[in-house]
Amino acid sequence: MSRRPRRPQRASALPPLTGSRLIEALIAGWRPLQRLDVGGFAVLRSRGITRRAHSIVALDPDPEQPAAALEQVESLLARAGERPVHRIFEHEPSASLDVLLAARGDEAVGHSEILELPLTTTAPPSGAALVATGALDADWFAQAWALAPREGEHARDTLRDILAGTPALQVRIPAADGTAAAVGRAALVSAGREQLAVLNMIAVAPQQRRQGLGRELSGTLLALAAAQGAGRALLEVERDNAPALSLYRALGSRRIGGYHYRARRED
Repeated sequence: MSRRPRRPQRASALPPLTGSRLIEALIAGWRPLQRLDVGGFAVLRSRGITRRAHSIVALDPDPEQPAAALEQVESLLARAGERPVHRIFEHEPSASLDVLLAARGDEAVGHSEILELPLTTTAPPSGAALVATGALDADWFAQAWALAPREGEHARDTLRDILAGTPALQVRIPAADGTAAAVGRAALVSAGREQLAVLNMIAVAPQQRRQGLGRELSGTLLALAAAQGAGRALLEVERDNAPALSLYRALGSRRIGGYHYRARRED
């Protein structure tokens, strides 16, 4: 007998999502192909495709010897001939690490906001939406790649493998010609005993923009995630993406944190 989805927790009952719980939820929503935990760091590797899945995240490094802990984890990448890229969250221990990386000249890039949206009341899903659940759907991925490709060798295969790493709700809204007008994904992940949704891969075809499809798509993902038992949704939005930030705030999201990356400059 199939299990019923858990009911979403009420917003007032949701515990704050901070620290390692927040970090682990975001990693699970965009799962890397390989993860190594070394000296209090999570080394995420995915053939160099997307910084979210190919970077170093500080979890609990030695606060007494931060430089030594940094040297230990970066030496692993040096042996592989890779430049280290660190994902720096606003809270400790990332904040202290950021001071060290800035002092040696690492460049700050990719500033992003972390948004949270409690799933207490959601609009009905779009009647036009095509929905796939669970494992990665080949048709959805083909349309998603067409709207939001990535650069790099083996990028398509790598992105497919990243997305296949977490069960998800996959939604596409078709255009009149049968292609996708908009696509999006809600990865269903756990944070302790709580289930939540991490929204990503949201894209609207250029010729279909300014028609409310982003709101329709996002609302559908949120409604479906709530029906699956998610109590809240998380979104990661680059700070310079003003239209997306405006949309998600209009849907009721609030900022709960942020991050950027520190990348060693080319010699």
